[in-house]
Amino acid sequence: MKHFFAVLFFCYGIIACNQPAPNEVGISDTAAVHKETLIKTEWYDKTLPPLVDTGATAEIIGRGFDWSEGPLWIASLKKLIFSDVPQNKIYQWQEGDTMSTLYLTPSGYTDAAPRKGETGSNGLALDKNGKLLLCQSGNRQVAKMDAAPGSPAAVYTALAKGYNGKRFNSPNDLIADSKNNIYFTDPIYGLPEGEHDPERALTFEGVYKISNGKVILLIDSIPRPNGLALSPDEKTLYIASSDDKKPAWYAYKLDDDGKILGGGVLLDAIPLKSKAEVKQGPDGFKLDNAGNIFSAGPDGINIISSQGKLLGLIKVYGRSCSNCVFNEAKDVLFVTADDVVMKIKLR
Repeated sequence: MKHFFAVLFFCYGIIACNQPAPNEVGISDTAAVHKETLIKTEWYDKTLPPLVDTGATAEIIGRGFDWSEGPLWIASLKKLIFSDVPQNKIYQWQEGDTMSTLYLTPSGYTDAAPRKGETGSNGLALDKNGKLLLCQSGNRQVAKMDAAPGSPAAVYTALAKGYNGKRFNSPNDLIADSKNNIYFTDPIYGLPEGEHDPERALTFEGVYKISNGKVILLIDSIPRPNGLALSPDEKTLYIASSDDKKPAWYAYKLDDDGKILGGGVLLDAIPLKSKAEVKQGPDGFKLDNAGNIFSAGPDGINIISSQGKLLGLIKVYGRSCSNCVFNEAKDVLFVTADDVVMKIKLR
């Protein structure tokens, strides 16, 4: 959601404002690191071995995007796909490619009439049957691509268009569980005028579940719900709030039917280590096999335990990060960061 990101890095040391524009490798000329450094790993928990090597480097596998988002690793194809929200396109990359190429367009807005606001797809996921699921900002719906992921075509079936007869704001991120329930968030970021948009129909920003074709409202009290993920055992639903006043990560326990038993704030994004005012909170995130959260934001990728303990940070210079995803072995992390997509080798 590019329009609400300020280039302000918080939590672990703030880079001075009014920097020169980043050079082509993504770091300002005034930063106190080598110019070809894209990332720097900081590890805070001395009781655990670092999950990311302190000398890890980032490889750019795509550049020139307006706002890269929603990365999805398709293990059966050994392929990464991701959204460029303003371009209304999805791009692809696989090992051996020098740079990413076009995968699908249009991805999120399929009408012919011009539309302001965010038009393209945002979050992407696969359902239990291997079908591509999309949060379509422009169409304001959760949809499924009719074609197989290996033969993409811009023909979609709407899975959810609204709640109680009212259109969604702009579905943002989603995940499917092993029972084919689909969980998704619906903030106002994709609306042309945000929370005051005249076309806004719902008075809240919800977290929903689609189960057997029925849309179920799970939570309506989290401001700016954004990224979300399930624990490996699917018994905990994690949600990120990117609200500028109360950014936080939330955790909710689920029963066997995916109903919420209880929960609340897992970790506040303020203050963490810095006392500076936070201008934007966490965005998309994924979990590793141990249940640790790798969460994107304006400072990079925060690494948080399932108990809400801050473990470390993959600091990204010169760019805000929107989301990330692992490969199937969980030894590679792909990061969407504004105009580029990066590949980072893990331990």
